[in-house]
Amino acid sequence: MKYILAFDQGTTSSRAIVFDNAGEIRSVAQKEFKQYFPQPGWVEHDADEIWATQIGVAAEAMSKAGLSAKDIAAIGITNQRETTMVWNRETSKPVGHAIVWQDRRTAGFCDQLKRDGLQGLIQKKSGLIIDAYFSGSKLRWILDNVPEARKLADQDKLAFGTIDSWLVWKLTGGKQHLTDVTNASRTMLFNIHTGEWDKELLEVFKIPESVLPRVAASSEVYGSSEHLDIPIAGIGGDQQAALFGQACHTPGMVKNTYGTGCFMLMYTGTKAMPSHNNLLTTVAWKISDKMEYALEGGVFIAGAVVQWLRDGLGIIKHSSDVEKLAATESDNGGVFLVPAFAGLGAPHWDQYARGTITGLTRGSTAGHIARAALEGIAFQVADVLTAMEADSKIKLKELRVDGGAAANNMLMQFQADILGVPVVRPAVQETTALGAAYLAGLAVGYWRNVAEISSQWKVDRRFEPAMNSDVRDKMRSRWTKALERAKEWEEPE
Repeated sequence: MKYILAFDQGTTSSRAIVFDNAGEIRSVAQKEFKQYFPQPGWVEHDADEIWATQIGVAAEAMSKAGLSAKDIAAIGITNQRETTMVWNRETSKPVGHAIVWQDRRTAGFCDQLKRDGLQGLIQKKSGLIIDAYFSGSKLRWILDNVPEARKLADQDKLAFGTIDSWLVWKLTGGKQHLTDVTNASRTMLFNIHTGEWDKELLEVFKIPESVLPRVAASSEVYGSSEHLDIPIAGIGGDQQAALFGQACHTPGMVKNTYGTGCFMLMYTGTKAMPSHNNLLTTVAWKISDKMEYALEGGVFIAGAVVQWLRDGLGIIKHSSDVEKLAATESDNGGVFLVPAFAGLGAPHWDQYARGTITGLTRGSTAGHIARAALEGIAFQVADVLTAMEADSKIKLKELRVDGGAAANNMLMQFQADILGVPVVRPAVQETTALGAAYLAGLAVGYWRNVAEISSQWKVDRRFEPAMNSDVRDKMRSRWTKALERAKEWEEPE
């Protein structure tokens, strides 16, 4: 029997997971790597360490399952999407650390692009808003600030890539310099309608086309690993891979990942749906010659609010204690917590908003605050979903969930209640790695088609809404008022 090996290269750790033909996990290996913070707002990674940890856990996962390379049908890669790096084509050495998606060093440059009136052009072509989050401005910074980088780029000696490109380059011994459409669509340089790097956007960012990788489909054989002699056959940015792993293959299907933040994607099929409600239009995946799309909304603070209850307030000892504390109260006691610790993401995009607690009285308890924190996650998700339904004109039938906080039953039940639709948690919650495995397996015939993959998706638990619609409307109205308080914050003079 053959298996699929998924590389799940994340922001804080590299993981490898072996999946069998039923989509079940056979083994997992994981290793954290160092985070670098050279200046406030700057976040970097050592690309060589990322490579070392990723190839190391791949060998470990295969060993744990008692497998060798001949037992693996294909490798699938999923990755932190916007993290940006540049390396020398001749030496395969990075010109410096990778700039992580969280890094804000290019915020001033992005503000200038907005002042120059380029938001409409960039959004129309790339589907993205102008923000330091995306790769294009990070690449521009490297070329302008790393000694000799611009000169070497002009001599066609440098290669740019997101982490998927770096892993493929290293796996193939420098024979393949490519990325897939999902990662390309997060750069502000890629035209999501033509499926090509856009010359006008490259001119805006002053990026020479010679540094860019070839853009490939999300499911095809890209080459063979020199280290393992296994076909590399699938690539998907982490959130798109999770959408695929959740079997959201019918337009209008939505998944939400509950991690440090939340990322919600609605699959919209072959239609690139423009957003009029501050969401992103992104490529979901490309299989064969068919480009498919999604709407995306990101919430900055989700699970991180629970960490704040633990580390900032000290009202819980472990993050897992929050559900028990919240359960000591039957409701939120009128307390609403807006976790805008880093401003507000979609659909508000208010970088000046600040965390706010409203409705406190002498009767308020730690239990009320814990419950309000969990509810604050769910309210933010509901705001994103409302924007998605407005953009797509599609009414949600259910929300498929994954990520660490999806294990919190109280949160999932409240999420169903405040949305008024079922929330469904899958049996296999490693949906990001599973999506990468599915994309790779499709390319080599390990799975026959998307229908076979969809048939493997199984439910762990289904949370049905139980809240009266009048209560729901009242709670969302009070949440909106709390949001307005959070947005009233102004930086002191």
